[in-house]
Amino acid sequence: MNSNTSLTSVLVTGGTGFIAQHCILALLNRGYQVRTTVRSLTRETQVRAQLERGGAEPGDRLSFVAADLLAGDGWQQATAGCAYVVHGASPTPTGTQTSEDDWVKPA
Repeated sequence: MNSNTSLTSVLVTGGTGFIAQHCILALLNRGYQVRTTVRSLTRETQVRAQLERGGAEPGDRLSFVAADLLAGDGWQQATAGCAYVVHGASPTPTGTQTSEDDWVKPA
């Protein structure tokens, strides 16, 4: 572990997502402190379990903040003290989406 990375915090948005989890795994394996956003903190256990299956031992180097892309709450806390942001989140529309704009514009 590089001593410089062990002090560096990185925010990865969308911690429940496939790509975000791969980014989190890579950052943890390189010694970074990682903070990730989830819409609900009830998903923390699931995300930690998936990362551990991927070989990570996140311990206290991984933290979670509740934040939703479609709301302003939580983002100041999420970004505080982070040197970098990896934006892996994308809003997931609910209901019936029939056009590409229903999926692309929120992202």
